[in-house]
Amino acid sequence: MSDLKDPRVLFAAERTLLAWNRTSLALIAFGFVVERSGLLVRALAPDSPAARDSGASFWLGLAFILLGATAAIYSSRQYLAVLKTLTPAEYPPGYGTRWGVVVNLIVALLGTGLALALYMR
Repeated sequence: MSDLKDPRVLFAAERTLLAWNRTSLALIAFGFVVERSGLLVRALAPDSPAARDSGASFWLGLAFILLGATAAIYSSRQYLAVLKTLTPAEYPPGYGTRWGVVVNLIVALLGTGLALALYMR
């Protein structure tokens, strides 16, 4: 439990959540690029050995996408755990703390949906 009675503790936790949100988005985007790179190699050089082995890029890209979704979920969980340790004095009046969690969970849901869409095609 925090005894600082300072809203900067809340804001530091929120900045950490947003940093993890950016990391999650970057992992999902990188995974998508890696997954699609196999298609690009097959289109540009269909007879090359790399084109025949593009299954690795699919699974690696899918792993990065799912890692990003997992990071979004876990960071939301961590942020909510930090919020439970704060006292009412550390919350500015009328300040909403749940929006960052909602955005993170939407990122996780969309990342999982992307992974499923790529897997099902």
